[in-house]
Amino acid sequence: MPKLIRDFLPSFRLKAVFIILISQISLVAALAISLVLSGALAVDSLVLWAIVGGVFIASAGASSVLLGYATKPSKDLLSAIIHVAGEPTSTTPPNPNDKRYAHNGLKQALQTIYELAGKEIATSPRAAITPDNKTEAIQSALNATSCGFVVLDHDRSIVYANKVAPVHVTQDNIQSLSLVFNSNDTLEAWLDECEQHSVHAEHTWTRVADRLPEEEGRRLFDVIASYDKGVANETVLTMIDRTAAYSVNEDELDFIAFAAHELRGPITVIRGYLEVLEDELSGVLQADQHELFRRLTVSANRLSGYINNILNTSRYDRRHLKVHLSEDSLSGIYETIRDDMELRSTAQNRLLSVNLPVGLPTIAADRASVSEVLGNLIDNAIKYSNEGGAIAVTAAAKGDFVEVSIEDHGIGMPSNVVGNLFQKFYRSHRSRETVAGTGIGLYISKAIVESHGGTIGVRSEEGMGSTFTVALPIYATVADKLNSGDNTNEGLIEHGNGWIKNHSMYRG
Repeated sequence: MPKLIRDFLPSFRLKAVFIILISQISLVAALAISLVLSGALAVDSLVLWAIVGGVFIASAGASSVLLGYATKPSKDLLSAIIHVAGEPTSTTPPNPNDKRYAHNGLKQALQTIYELAGKEIATSPRAAITPDNKTEAIQSALNATSCGFVVLDHDRSIVYANKVAPVHVTQDNIQSLSLVFNSNDTLEAWLDECEQHSVHAEHTWTRVADRLPEEEGRRLFDVIASYDKGVANETVLTMIDRTAAYSVNEDELDFIAFAAHELRGPITVIRGYLEVLEDELSGVLQADQHELFRRLTVSANRLSGYINNILNTSRYDRRHLKVHLSEDSLSGIYETIRDDMELRSTAQNRLLSVNLPVGLPTIAADRASVSEVLGNLIDNAIKYSNEGGAIAVTAAAKGDFVEVSIEDHGIGMPSNVVGNLFQKFYRSHRSRETVAGTGIGLYISKAIVESHGGTIGVRSEEGMGSTFTVALPIYATVADKLNSGDNTNEGLIEHGNGWIKNHSMYRG
């Protein structure tokens, strides 16, 4: 098995420690012999051995400190080489911009290692921009393309942007990116990760807009980021304008939202007629006929829920999922869907247990939206549980959040399914064959929870069941933000400066 670069330093230190020990033993032995031969101390004298032991410990300790100090630069250089070579390691690559390296002169050595490893890129427009003819020609060519190019330095300031790049100038006369990222996969989050763990990295985002849907001149980009630690201009962004291709999807989304809106009226009428008809015939209906009416009502409610999901999805895709939040109790929210959930679980022969402690703190919520999330998750637990299976809904306060868990002991999911679970319209091959559904319930649940400043996650094991967890902020922790923003959720879901915006972090 070939030796790895990372194996060098431990081997070198072991040899160095061995040599130091041999040297120290020789030194103290020579000292002891000289003291005995000179007649200063006898061989069996305790004073002799105390002196020998003290000298050995002191010299060995000093040698260890000197060894650590002397090998520190080598350790840093070797760490940089290991990361450049791509060997697996748990250490963080040294950052040449660290102040300590500027003082001891190691900054230039680290930069040289990183630049040599990325020399093919360093000789491109990433090299420092100077006002010579070659640079002017490159800039002219970049300005003539339909792709946007932006270069960021280590401080993430824009040092270059061509004409078509989605960039605007702030009131402080500083260039800033005009990009609207969704979910937790933002440029800022990715760069934070790169600084901690990467020397070279690339990442791609699709369908990133430069402004909100209702604003004119909105463009949609596929964004490719390239990162190289230690290079003068660390990050290069390439933004491919895909507005023409994605606008077709935007039009389709408009049509879907329009169709769903038109369907909602007839469904509401059907539900109303069912309620009236059951009330008027209540005196003559048999028990099984009452059950039939209840099942029709459940189906109508479910169809209405699907339509609402489609409408909500269209709003979320276009960043219109803005809600007004108020102080509410989790038990009060669940009460609005309790009868429906119990009826669904009974009809499917499932045992539904709901335990929401009375003393739970109140949460910041839009009641209709949160009830939709709970309904989606419980309905999924019912659908994917086994005959007679138990479903447990529990809640507890954890930090600044109230965390709700919906646990089933049904078919569960493999890891490759869990990773895609919250994507729009995603359904595994097995669920498509065995369980009816659209594949947008979890996607819209994620959108709603994140729009509340919360998180949603899942733990699952195939054949053992799944546990979905929703965390919503305690009202007292966000009351000031809500009051200052007319109780809208904008203060909870938008982060960062300028136009780099992001929903709250999502774990999945």
